[in-house]
Amino acid sequence: MNQVETRFRRLSQALDYAFQKPDLLRQALTHRSFAASNNERFEFIGDSILNYTVARMLFDQFPRLSEGELSRLRANLVNQNTLAEIAHELKLGEYLYLGEGELKSGGFNRPSILADALEATFAAVSFDADFQRAEQVVRRLYAGRVAAIDPTKHAKDAKTRLQEALQARKWPLPKYRIQTQTGEAHEQWFKVVCDLGELMIESSGEGGSRRAAEQQAAEAALLLLEQKLATGKKHP
Repeated sequence: MNQVETRFRRLSQALDYAFQKPDLLRQALTHRSFAASNNERFEFIGDSILNYTVARMLFDQFPRLSEGELSRLRANLVNQNTLAEIAHELKLGEYLYLGEGELKSGGFNRPSILADALEATFAAVSFDADFQRAEQVVRRLYAGRVAAIDPTKHAKDAKTRLQEALQARKWPLPKYRIQTQTGEAHEQWFKVVCDLGELMIESSGEGGSRRAAEQQAAEAALLLLEQKLATGKKHP
């Protein structure tokens, strides 16, 4: 077993896939700050594999949902936040090849870098074997998340559900504001606050885009709103 194979043995076990050409996995985990031969082009293929596989899983799991509802569910599953969560579960950050600047700034833990590396890993599996094998890897990683979906709650995105919940009670609509915005133009990170005003509810969310951060903040606000309603507290 060569050095590359040894380094990635635990990750391969977590993926349930043994690479015939470990250098493909190495490239999938190489950030552009480290070398010219990096994972950027791999991401392009990995993104397509991911989107198709998750779309097919949802299509089979929820035969009664419309195209729009399925699209919203897929968007929640393939976004940067979910990819980064899965990457954390795989401890992917431990295997990344990063330039000195990214290492010092904590790039091994940055959601955008982790999400890109995971997509690139799906591509590496397809290059090492074929599409079907890459699809199996995606399906295994996403099986629990798809099985846990309650379509009555999640067919609509969080911002829409929050707005409808407030409108049904004739309460003011939420206000979103950017708390912080960091990173370069191509790798920005947003922290957003969702303020329900007179309800005395304020939540926050983070993401690689303002929209993603707002969705996360809205999801958190919905939970707080449900808790308030459950305790019987009324609108002031």
